[in-house]
Order: sequence, then structure tokens, then C-alpha cells
Amino acid sequence: MKALSRLATAMLTLAACGIAQAHADTKGEIRIGQTLPYSGPLSGFGMIGRVQEAYFEKINAEGGINGRKIKFISMDDAYSPPKTVEHTRKLVEQDEVQVMFASLGTATNNAVHRYLNGKKIPQLFVLSGATKWADPKGFPYTMPGMAAYASEGVIYAKHILATKPNAKIAILAQNDDFGRDYVSGFKRALGDKAATMIVAEASYEVTAPTINSQLATLKASGADVLFGVVLGKFTSQLIKGIAELGWKPDMTFLPTSAASISFLAPAGLENAVGMISSSNQKDVNDVQWANDPGVKEFFAFMKQYMPNADLNNSNYSAGYHYAQLMVAVLKACKDDFSAENIKRQAASLKNVELPLLLPGITVNTGPDDYLPFQQLLLRRFDGKSWVGFGKVLDDQ
Repeated sequence: MKALSRLATAMLTLAACGIAQAHADTKGEIRIGQTLPYSGPLSGFGMIGRVQEAYFEKINAEGGINGRKIKFISMDDAYSPPKTVEHTRKLVEQDEVQVMFASLGTATNNAVHRYLNGKKIPQLFVLSGATKWADPKGFPYTMPGMAAYASEGVIYAKHILATKPNAKIAILAQNDDFGRDYVSGFKRALGDKAATMIVAEASYEVTAPTINSQLATLKASGADVLFGVVLGKFTSQLIKGIAELGWKPDMTFLPTSAASISFLAPAGLENAVGMISSSNQKDVNDVQWANDPGVKEFFAFMKQYMPNADLNNSNYSAGYHYAQLMVAVLKACKDDFSAENIKRQAASLKNVELPLLLPGITVNTGPDDYLPFQQLLLRRFDGKSWVGFGKVLDDQ
């Protein structure tokens, strides 16, 4: 009996040691959570998560961050807020992630905004340009990853004031926070001139089948500048629609998130020639960056880790870019990977250079400044790619 008792005690001790070791292994990881639409109408953005998973795999193969491996858990929310809530709770309460990273969408992130701040889990580099994500006093654990939509609107208005001060402007905007943020920044920059320069405004619902009637109304206003705050299929409809109407504004502006070739192509690339957008990233497929070290490094990475990827899809370079930003934050954490220190380091970035950022643009944040990207370069579509022009502009 004593022998059996000693055996049982030994087995319990080994089991306890195994549990302790498993716990130690968990604590030895840097656990990063994410929700993205891998299915549904916005499934194309799932490539962002795929390339980030591959990039973190590369970091782990090189020894991790200060000796710790990254455990990246990216879940499919199908761009549905209820699913975002379900998956985020699991990631926080069961998977014990220390940070949520680069989750996509305004409505989806809004669904877990208060929850994550209540749990004191950093919600870093949200893939949405809504102004609300940069509120360090109200929501100190949330930080945006994109230039604010309002800031982008400011930059377009500045260009119009500088180059066509007597413009007659028409605005078509999506009827939600995405559209309203762009328009508010645009009007703020125009100032008192907004009342006379803006000659027509229209909006559309994301559930609408077409925007044809809005475009016809805006053309009839006599506007010679069009600001189209559109996304997805509505980008294609705008480009094709104004061509079919024979409307040729002197300038047409599209948001950064609408400038993908995948949205332009269905409308005919020739119809998009001359349109203006902006960016803070190098276009990896533009020949002007063919010998750029950062771009060459990106292509080498993709060849090794994702050899079958369609590199014309800009979501791959975007995902890669944000993964590098996340790694920069983690490296700054030294040996303290607590949620609190991750938040602190994300809000203490000074002149951080990333390989795919345009020259002259760096990442800067502070305890009272949660906007990592406030600078953009205007770019014009030439029928094949977007070509930057002018100087780097900011919302100042």
C-alpha cells in the first residue's frame, strides 16, 4: 500500500509539474489575437491575416522577440459584429491574448471597443480610419492603424484650394461613419469657402444596388471636381458611371481604401486615368521602387513564405507592413510583454521607419497622440499604376 501511495504521489507530482510547465510555456509566448473577414463579401481582406501569420512565422524562425515566440490567433468574423464579439471574447478569456492586432472594420471593432478597454487589452492598429479610434483619454487601450479618414479629407481639400481655388465641387459619400468622417475633414479644410465651393452633395446606402441616379444629379450641378467617398463595388460604379455620362471633372478624388486595382479594373482602367488618391506606402508593383531595399525584401519574403500569392493584390503588402509595425512595438517592450507595457510602447513610438513607408514618412505616437500615421502623399492613376506627386502633406 505504501508503494502504491508513493507511486500515486509521484504521478500527481509529475502531473503538477506538467501543468506548471504548460502554464510556463503559455506565459513564455507572446499571444496576439485578431478578427478578420476570411469569408463573406469582404473575404478578400483575409489575405492581410494570411501574410501576417507568415511574417510572424518568419520572426519565430529567427528566434522570436527577445527569446519569446509569437502565438498569432486570427479568427474569421465574416465582417459580422456579433461574430467579432464572440471571437474576441474567446481570444481574451480562453486564449489569453495580450493584445488584439489589426482587426478590420469600423462596425466590427466598435462592437468590442468598450469590452477590450474594460478588460485592459490593447486594441492596436485598428484597420479603420474612423476618428473615434484615437481617443487616449476615453479609450486608452485603442489605437488606429490607418491615417484618419478626416485627415485624408483635409489633404484633398488642401490640394483643391492650392490648385483650383474656384472649383465647383460635388460630393458623393457613403451614408455611414466612413463617409461622414471624410466629408467632415474635407469641409473643415475648406473652411468658409465650403459654402460656395460645394455645389452638390449626395449619399448612398451600402445596401443600394447602384449609384446611377446620384451621379446623374451631381453631374447636372455643373461641378468640375468630384469627391467620391466610395468603397468596393461602388468605386467601380462611380468610375464607369461618370464615363457613361460623359462627365469629365477636372479632378476626381477617391479614398485610399478605394484605390485598389481590383476595384478600378471592372470599370475599365482607361476610365480611371487621372483620378487622384493618396497613400503613405510604396506601391510594391510600381517600377519606381523596383530597386528599393524594402520592396526587394518584401518580394524575397513572399517568394519564400507565400510563393503562390498574387502580388498584384495590395492587401499582402499592407498586411506585411502592419506586421512589421507590431514587431517594432514588441521589440520595444524588452522583456515585459504585459498588456500594460505593450500599450505603453505603442504610445511611445518616435520616428519609427518601416521599409514600405514612403520616404520622409515615419511613425510617431505619444500618450496624448494616438495617430501613428498623419502624413500622406497624393498620387494619380496613369492607367497602369498610381504615381505619387507633390510633397508629403499632413493634417495641420
